[in-house]
Amino acid sequence: MKRRVVITGMGAVTPIGNSAEDTWRGICAGQSGIGTITKFDTTAYETKIAGEVKNFDPLSFISKKDLRKLDDFIIYALACAQMAIADAGLTIDETNALRTGVIIGSAIGGLATMEKAKETILHDGPRRMSTFTISSVLANLGAGQVSIRCGAKGPINCTVTACASGTNAIGDAARIIAHNYADVMITGGVEAAVCPLSVAGFNAMRALSTRNEEPQKASRPFDKDRDGFVIGEGCGLLILEELSYAVNRGARIYAEVIGYGSTSDAFHIAAPPPGHEGALRCMKAALLDAGLQPEEIDYINAHGTSTFLNDIYETQAINSLFGDHSKTLAVSSTKSMTGHLLGATGGVEAILSVKAICDGIIPPTINLDNPDPQCDLDYVPHTARKREIRTAMSNSFGFGGANAVLIFRKLTG
Repeated sequence: MKRRVVITGMGAVTPIGNSAEDTWRGICAGQSGIGTITKFDTTAYETKIAGEVKNFDPLSFISKKDLRKLDDFIIYALACAQMAIADAGLTIDETNALRTGVIIGSAIGGLATMEKAKETILHDGPRRMSTFTISSVLANLGAGQVSIRCGAKGPINCTVTACASGTNAIGDAARIIAHNYADVMITGGVEAAVCPLSVAGFNAMRALSTRNEEPQKASRPFDKDRDGFVIGEGCGLLILEELSYAVNRGARIYAEVIGYGSTSDAFHIAAPPPGHEGALRCMKAALLDAGLQPEEIDYINAHGTSTFLNDIYETQAINSLFGDHSKTLAVSSTKSMTGHLLGATGGVEAILSVKAICDGIIPPTINLDNPDPQCDLDYVPHTARKREIRTAMSNSFGFGGANAVLIFRKLTG
């Protein structure tokens, strides 16, 4: 019999805020975190906008000495882990370290450090390479550094499934607890890839919005005038615990993780298949794992990237699975405000889905001014909506056909 898994702590660094609470407050207010890129000179780039983290003080979480040793994606992970552990009121010591693990997903890892290292080789030669280059580049070092600094000695992993990375991480971590390999997991997703290589690369694929004169209106999921996604950065981490473990230590419980699905399209490197049957199977798998019927889902935090094919095909998959219930089901894309955080998106959107359950507020989809006729669901346009939410689904779909879906529920029984 599977053990029950609950969420007891959350930490976030996003384009909207530098904590889970600040991010949620901005989301409920319909605040956009998109602006002009400040991290590098975009003169020669088609896209000049992104969802950058703002006013973040790394020295609140790491030492000045460590600052030069770590890529931003690792720093964000360390910050969010500290926030989530404090939020959970969790102490990791010799009594529980062996049963506390870490899974943090990242699509790209230290790409900005990799770029800088290449420039160092070209201009100054290989002998000028920093000792800390490799340990800042490897995608698993987000999880590795968190494990080292928190003293978590249980299972450790890094999911690298493009934009599904964070969601896969949470689902895999929940299963580790459910099947009794750990009692506590620190999990979610992180990314810090607002850099020349990623922006130029996604521009070459014609994937990014070029609405440079109106940054805050550029991410517009399900709108007929959408022209691509807006790249973002950040981190969202959660503390998962086995239910009785959390109850016995008197932890506050936000919600329960009850369903997880993971599938592959086996179709195309970047494009979803018509009708998005891979996403459809993934949502079905999560429902089966949760023991729910489609009509029991109250809210879906959609993948909703603001790209032409994804928004249409995700809508088709939801309509196919939910049937008549899709007409009353609330669906929104918080990427309209955060941008697309790549591997971090699943962690951040899991937090937003859980907060929606806790506070009874459905986040809006902003910038939905002219709905695409092929996108015919209730996307909660412009303004957040008060409504009791018992069960929420969070969708993440990544390049390579990776699909991951989580289902959260208000704790009962």
